[in-house]
Amino acid sequence: MVTSERRISIGPGEGETLRLKGGVGVVYKVNAEETGGAFAIVEHPVPPAAFAPPHTHTREDELSYVLEGEITVMIGRDTFVASAGAFVFKPRDVPHAFWNASSGHARLLEIIWPPALAGAFREMAQAEASPDFRELFDSISRRYGVRGNPELMPELHERYGLKRP
Repeated sequence: MVTSERRISIGPGEGETLRLKGGVGVVYKVNAEETGGAFAIVEHPVPPAAFAPPHTHTREDELSYVLEGEITVMIGRDTFVASAGAFVFKPRDVPHAFWNASSGHARLLEIIWPPALAGAFREMAQAEASPDFRELFDSISRRYGVRGNPELMPELHERYGLKRP
């Protein structure tokens, strides 16, 4: 049963919008509270050269659907290009990264379950404005069970020219 208190539709261009270091955006489409804590959905606008550096989630799985453009994705030891219409599963405990190597814009729709990680994006965006960014970011990452994987950066830099944001 759907009650009048629960939002059941969100239109194009609607949703709280953030931009993270590296240029990847976050548009909240469905919050955890709206699903009884089952999942959250965010849209990631990914402009040219935007990069989400290698990291590992220890508590969440993510399923991304490429809405527009193409994204280069690294999951574990595999790297591939996912074009509009592709699904990409990023399981917990597996390092992953993604970036837009094209000259066009790209957008992903991402389902995150369980949904706690979606809240981390807000905290990270706020921390980025602080002079204590590194310390705050590390604290946020620990609380949400996210590990950075800087050991993967030399290979990504050598093969694709990527630099940590």
